[in-house]
Amino acid sequence: MKGQAVPDSDHVARYCGARTVDNGEISAAAFMLRDTEEYLSVNWLEELKRLDTPSQIHELQELYSKKLKVGATAKIAILNVGAFRSKVTRETSDGRLLHVLHEPEIGDPSHAGIYGIPHDDEMVAELIAQTVIETHPAKG
Repeated sequence: MKGQAVPDSDHVARYCGARTVDNGEISAAAFMLRDTEEYLSVNWLEELKRLDTPSQIHELQELYSKKLKVGATAKIAILNVGAFRSKVTRETSDGRLLHVLHEPEIGDPSHAGIYGIPHDDEMVAELIAQTVIETHPAKG
């Protein structure tokens, strides 16, 4: 449901284009908002309704191939919602509280957004990057 909070126990995936991947490692740049963005786009894995991670990743690869020009070195970063939210709150001087809300789109029912990331805030982006629990190729 649009606007529903994604539970801290759940996971989101972030498409990380080639310019944000260096020697296979995802940089903080993958978690920076563009000036025109209100939130950081992610996909809510549990909303995909798949039984295991490999099938979730395969579905994301299919989805990305329809929406984006997926580069050979692009990656999918997997994050636990509660882990990155609590790390950002603990380690920012203002105790920044991020919110992850379901933002389904036509053709992408698992789409969600991370709200509360300031534009040009490398610190928050770096903290989120530090919580990536696994990566997968974005190209299937």
